[in-house]
Amino acid sequence: MKRSTIPAALAGGFAALSLSGCYIVPVGADEIAKMHLLMQQQNPPLAANPAPKASAAASPSAAPVAPQVTVPTSIQARLYPMNEIATENGMVSGSVTNMMNGKGRLQVTYRGELLTGEATRVANDERKGVASAWGPNGSFMSCEYQMSSPARGAGTCSFSDGARYQVHVGN
Repeated sequence: MKRSTIPAALAGGFAALSLSGCYIVPVGADEIAKMHLLMQQQNPPLAANPAPKASAAASPSAAPVAPQVTVPTSIQARLYPMNEIATENGMVSGSVTNMMNGKGRLQVTYRGELLTGEATRVANDERKGVASAWGPNGSFMSCEYQMSSPARGAGTCSFSDGARYQVHVGN
């Protein structure tokens, strides 16, 4: 390379590097879920079997069918006492947001503390799953459950203070 072209190459390289930026933006779980939903709405997944092409004989009043989009669904969870420690607190309620991908977000208020966590389906059995939640004061819970449909299921939960509950998810 000639001595006179080195400064030009460096200037061009610097310009290219300065124009190609990489930005890191902190995003929480809620924002990620919203962005995922928006991206799905913008670019719906292609159907496995595409619809047949319309022929000239098709009626002009036939409306195109919109693709089905899976949207996260919030489901109520009710926990009923199974031992004396749980009986002291009574029934506990919360919610699970089913992300429709084998995962969910979990929120339960226990003894005045908001516990948040996640639920995950077990590999090789799409109906069974485990859930865990934690609170800022150190309380935690662990659950095992089995779903009979995407919006209904049952299981058991154990809390860090020894309380055990029977959990019912859905209507």
